[in-house]
Amino acid sequence: MIRRQARQRRDYLYRRALTLQQAEIAEKRAKLKSSLASGKPLDPSIANDKTLREDYKYDESRADRTTQEELELDDEYAHLSGVVDPRVLVTTSRDPSSRLSSFAKEIRLLLPTSIRLNRGNLVLLNLVNSALSSGLSDLILLHEHRGTPKALTISHFPHGPTASFSLHNVVLRHDIPNASRGTVSESYPHLIFDGFTTPLGKRVVKILQHLFPPREASQKLGSRVVTFKNIEDSIEVRHHVFVKTGYQSVELAEVGPRMTMRLFEIRGGTLENKDGDVEWHMNQYTRTSRKKDYL
Repeated sequence: MIRRQARQRRDYLYRRALTLQQAEIAEKRAKLKSSLASGKPLDPSIANDKTLREDYKYDESRADRTTQEELELDDEYAHLSGVVDPRVLVTTSRDPSSRLSSFAKEIRLLLPTSIRLNRGNLVLLNLVNSALSSGLSDLILLHEHRGTPKALTISHFPHGPTASFSLHNVVLRHDIPNASRGTVSESYPHLIFDGFTTPLGKRVVKILQHLFPPREASQKLGSRVVTFKNIEDSIEVRHHVFVKTGYQSVELAEVGPRMTMRLFEIRGGTLENKDGDVEWHMNQYTRTSRKKDYL
């Protein structure tokens, strides 16, 4: 089982590297063609590439695609995105407090197609292998410090990525003043992503939105809204239900939980793989410029 997973991972990385190489060549050919058509000077790295000039073949199907768009054609989510509803496993660190257990239950209610598992004495490697053999799509691992939820890790199966967030200002649904009481609706929610403008921000949006099942056009619209709003690299998460009170008016009621997420690492591979390639991580020099936003 482990050998098969390693072989699949190597095959995926090899196809990913080939896609990146072909995308870079296609982008250079596009720049070469536009330069020949307009007469504008080229970048020396492209103009002095003898191999590119000797083997000049322009593929019209790749005419308007950039390197990023080529990579998105073979990304980790393209295989089953919109075809099969995600199956997310929500669990905690070992020996969780009652507050972390309550928070895990609320995360389970936030994600309509998720399931919750009591961690017990399961080792992380066995937990990941069990999730893979059960056909789960993602794993969410919650951490705490002195009874307060402090971190959230999202790992996508079977090849990653794994995104780690720190949690701040966590308020459970029963602690929210004037919050909606009673049974939580588990209809498929409307998703709102606001303020994610950079490539890293769009990468985070892709990781978060694939935790929720897509709403089909024929499906009845639910009455839930989950909002992810980026404010200076802090992601504010809110969960509301709404009732239509007029032709153009609705009333919102907050359900919870309420929290702030801050990204500190994205790396390849699944949760148990500590040697995965790091796509981005926050280090001691990341926030030296207060004016720069990464998401």
